Amino acid sequence: MVERTPTTPTAKRAQALKAGSSAGERLTRAALLRMEIFPPAPPVAPYVTTFFRLRCDEKVIRDVHPSSLGLIAVMARGTGQIRFIDGRTQPSHPFTVITPTNAAATFELDGPWSAFGAMLSPLGWASLTGLSAEAHGNQLLEGSAVLSRELVDAGNSILAGIDQFSEAEMIELLSVAILQSLRPLPAGHAEFVKLVADWLAESLSPNIDELNVRCGYSGRHVQRLTERYFGLPPSALARKYRALRAAVLLSRPSLSADEVAAVQDHFYDQSHMIREMRLFAGRTPARIADPDTPYLAAFMDLRDFRKSGPRMAPIPDDLRA
Repeated sequence: MVERTPTTPTAKRAQALKAGSSAGERLTRAALLRMEIFPPAPPVAPYVTTFFRLRCDEKVIRDVHPSSLGLIAVMARGTGQIRFIDGRTQPSHPFTVITPTNAAATFELDGPWSAFGAMLSPLGWASLTGLSAEAHGNQLLEGSAVLSRELVDAGNSILAGIDQFSEAEMIELLSVAILQSLRPLPAGHAEFVKLVADWLAESLSPNIDELNVRCGYSGRHVQRLTERYFGLPPSALARKYRALRAAVLLSRPSLSADEVAAVQDHFYDQSHMIREMRLFAGRTPARIADPDTPYLAAFMDLRDFRKSGPRMAPIPDDLRA
């Protein structure tokens, strides 16, 4: 546990909310963006955390994509670009792949926008692309450059018929193609990914030495595998999920003063917490809870943190662990 500032939990939370309320530039208003999220069927759940449908009739659309494990998206309408933390911008494609990102990124689109896609798990990214999350992270790629013919064909079918297909039919098309496209991982690597996921799930600040012990590998080998499948070394990966989960927790009005204190005990001080949330989530808690950040709010709250199982790093029951 790191040293806490003497500010009371209620006051600290108010400060965080105040700081977040003016952070960043104006995003597309919630009432103008329609977003639906659908759970994957059990056979696909190890590889996909959620399917999503996005629609917006605005001429210009702007929002924040929090640090993620990668996604695939059919962009039936709308074109634009994503701006990464290092200032690079890359254009969207009709069938877009966002590779694993190690920080939040801003996207801007010329609308109207209509898209359907899937958020990937570490196993999904590795099994569908065969690429290292670290070597190929923080990019926007054309689907046909990295995905199988089956997935490209499914994407093209959705692209041509997105107005005729139901969400269930699009989910089925992508699910079948995903299962047909899986590549085998090296022996023991799927178990390694599960061990890392379980390690992250136990605490907002998991102990790195404990991960090395569980895996039975040297620290350097654990680092290489974690970078390959998650895009970051263990220390940075723990920071990322601490910040993302803390941002989700502190955006909940029902969080008690004791729970607020427990969350903030995982950071050195108030400014450290705010910096980490802005880096990985793109916004502080008030902006995540803000109804004018629909894309960010939905992906932060529903993508990874509500349930265990194949989802990454659910919020632990004991926030002081």
